[in-house]
Amino acid sequence: MEVFNKFLYLYDYVRPVLDILILTFLLYKAYTFIEKTNSIQILKSVGIVLVAYGAAILLKLNTILWLLEVIAPGLVIAFAVIFQPEIRKLFLRIGQNTWFAFGKRSKHTYVDSVLLAAEMLSKERRGMLAVFMRHTKLDNYMQTGTKLNADLSSSLLVTIFGKDTPLHDGACFIQGGKLLSAGCFLPVSEDYNIKKTFGTRHRAALGLSEVSDAVVLVVSEETGAISLAYDSKLNYDLKLPEITKILENLLEITPEAQILEDTIDESKAIS
Repeated sequence: MEVFNKFLYLYDYVRPVLDILILTFLLYKAYTFIEKTNSIQILKSVGIVLVAYGAAILLKLNTILWLLEVIAPGLVIAFAVIFQPEIRKLFLRIGQNTWFAFGKRSKHTYVDSVLLAAEMLSKERRGMLAVFMRHTKLDNYMQTGTKLNADLSSSLLVTIFGKDTPLHDGACFIQGGKLLSAGCFLPVSEDYNIKKTFGTRHRAALGLSEVSDAVVLVVSEETGAISLAYDSKLNYDLKLPEITKILENLLEITPEAQILEDTIDESKAIS
């Protein structure tokens, strides 16, 4: 009993610190979710309404207070309608994100094959669109192209995108050491702030990153710039070391994918 009382006594001192730490963690995670989905617009709009409400209370503007109270239910519905895409992306990120993932990331040898092909195509000014799948299922987009399920290699990617083949205009889907499909159509971004100089490939890459957690690599046909689209953002004209680092940090390998990759590496070593 005495030990239990001591524990309660110590817990009374630890509890406020623990409370602050947990709250700080939750607020930080909420901020990262909102930042990744561009839902900061929702917070700004809510902030404006709250500031107006606070000013009305402070200055005793009874007419404005009455008006805000009357239209408050309508404002909630209006927010849900106007910001429906942002709210959808926010909940999508919450469902996909692993909050307590503290383990080390695995290295992915297949990334080198994709980057080698991207570098070669960049020099030749040939466009490329490669989707690295993560958690979100993208079967509906893969079905728009040709199913390959082939072992991934730089030569295969160069063959697809380096010449005017029937598959070179679409996107290819990559998971682990496999090229699942090619010639696929992606959703075009609805972001009106994207540069007008960006072509269909860049808009498609950004569009898929807005509705999924996929990482999309783009090679520009006009400039040869290599870019990455993920978390509803397009990072244009990156250097290969930057791309490698980003991909290694973002791509999370599953045990099944690791076994598949190791098997492919062993077969290549034998051959």
